[in-house]
Amino acid sequence: MEFCATLFLFLASIAAITAQYVQESELVINGSIPIFHTDPNYICVTIDWWPNDKCNYNHCPWGSSSALNLDISQPILTKAVQAFEHLRIRVGGSLQDQVVYNVGDYSGPCHPFIKQKWGLFGFSKGCLTMGRWDELNHFFAKTSSLVTFGLNALRGRHEIKKGVWGGKWNSSNAHDFIKYTISKGYQIHSWEYGNELSGKGIGAMVHAEQYGSDLVELRGIIDNLYRRVQPKPLLVAPGGFFDKEWFSKLLKVSGSEIVDVMTLHLYNLGPGMDPNLVKKILDPHFLSRVSVTFSDFQQTLKTNGPWASSWIGESGGAYNSGGLHVSDTFVNSFWYLDQLAMAAKYHTEVYCRQSLIGGNYGLLNKTTFMPNPDYYSALLWHRLMGTGVLSVGRINVGPHLRTYAHCSKGKTGVTLLLINLSNQTEFKLKVHNILNLNLHTKEDQKPSFIHRIKSAFSWIGSKSRNSDLGREEYHLTPQGGDLKSKTMLLNGSPLQLTQTGDIPLLKPNVVDVNSPVSIPPLTMKFIRFPNFDASGCT
Repeated sequence: MEFCATLFLFLASIAAITAQYVQESELVINGSIPIFHTDPNYICVTIDWWPNDKCNYNHCPWGSSSALNLDISQPILTKAVQAFEHLRIRVGGSLQDQVVYNVGDYSGPCHPFIKQKWGLFGFSKGCLTMGRWDELNHFFAKTSSLVTFGLNALRGRHEIKKGVWGGKWNSSNAHDFIKYTISKGYQIHSWEYGNELSGKGIGAMVHAEQYGSDLVELRGIIDNLYRRVQPKPLLVAPGGFFDKEWFSKLLKVSGSEIVDVMTLHLYNLGPGMDPNLVKKILDPHFLSRVSVTFSDFQQTLKTNGPWASSWIGESGGAYNSGGLHVSDTFVNSFWYLDQLAMAAKYHTEVYCRQSLIGGNYGLLNKTTFMPNPDYYSALLWHRLMGTGVLSVGRINVGPHLRTYAHCSKGKTGVTLLLINLSNQTEFKLKVHNILNLNLHTKEDQKPSFIHRIKSAFSWIGSKSRNSDLGREEYHLTPQGGDLKSKTMLLNGSPLQLTQTGDIPLLKPNVVDVNSPVSIPPLTMKFIRFPNFDASGCT
């Protein structure tokens, strides 16, 4: 009876998106050599500083979600973070460069952010008390979070002309804050310097030469204060939008081994008020445009800072708090999962989502703390996609089907991510293993790549002959077929908290490993092949 009810819900959820066309395609997964390895804790989220009167487009979506006033005693919040085991949390955002720390020699006013017409982003400076910092660190320890904290990079500076800030950075407040943090035994994974001050800046900018010399100073502070403390946190910068000349100069000025991680911010969907947000999310050509930025960023690091790893330090899809009734709905997961997968292909070690809570793009509802669809997309990625990024060859696959593969996390085999952006076409796929490709052809024989695949591939690989093992499928659809639904279905069942407020179990459907793979229109699917012969995943 329970099975019948689940099946009914599943069929009902996709009734509105029935395929008009079926396209047969083939995928070739190369599990022999990963093209890159992400960090084991690839998923990262942000906690911002915006107060409840931060508004965009006559809408104020932040509520009490700031680092200064978020109710961190909420059981749902704790359980949502603990579900990731070691979730990365970046504390930072636009107001970070106006935060002062009430510690050490600081003797100025200590109050929350207040609206101020002439202030940066329309707000005054805000103050972090050490009592609140203690509370936050208790939460971080309780949830086993990995913390990146963004430091104020404008302290001591002044605006020398519109939007351009100059003068020497006053590091004393940051020094005292870090010293206090160490004295309390708080574990900080990384200290980040500044927020969106790169290139032309957002609200404010600092020239790369000055920024680079500041990083050398901060490196010295960290090395000195942590000289008897392990582990020593990483130094992360600049937390801004990509400007090739600025990023290159920063790395050259700061020099080798100063910056451990370079962080990039991305909002490739444009403003949150754009009425075409959904259209952009479902346009494969639009989604692929950001690959140019990924590629340029990767090449800049390779040329000027090969010692530094790359993170996406903040990305929420649409800027200015995200898209109302879009960023917190099912349809946003098409963008989010595609971004996670594409970034990993371009050598991104960590991807920080704006935000954990707050704005229209929060993974959790700012009032009820209930998970939005993207929360479950992130959790599924975290539990299924391992660090090894694999290449996927495509045969007769149109642009609307996005295909990605990783070594499976914590288990043998590989996990495939399928994202079908088409509103008409269902794809039926045969999945092949490149390890079974017979390359021993005579020198004068040059069969086409596709011919060799079709003539020489077996379905999954030598290990797949064990018929006892099926594949695990996690099929994601919107409730009622409504792409703007705030309820995501997993294999036909709504993803909702249990009666005790726990994160639900994410159970797969187990399918015959030798059956064709299908992905209906406007749906997403993770597929784990436990018996896939992938020598590069051991």
